[in-house]
Amino acid sequence: MVRVAVPSMLAAQAEGRKGFDVEADTVAEALHALPVADLLFNERGALNRHLNVYVDGMDVRERGGLESTLAGAHEIRVVAMVSGG
Repeated sequence: MVRVAVPSMLAAQAEGRKGFDVEADTVAEALHALPVADLLFNERGALNRHLNVYVDGMDVRERGGLESTLAGAHEIRVVAMVSGG
């Protein structure tokens, strides 16, 4: 089981819950199991470009992407990117 933490803006769409315990083999499976999965992925199934995902503090892109396994992982953290201009 892995704990998935989501930012406040997504928690508002999940009845205020900021964390979820899920059973999954990959990062993608864990994210798709969330009640806010439709907000995490675009219409093509790719992760929303305004989000970053970390597994135990490591950027998921450095772990092989969303299909990387969660063996031994404790936490997935979804972080909204801050931008402006």
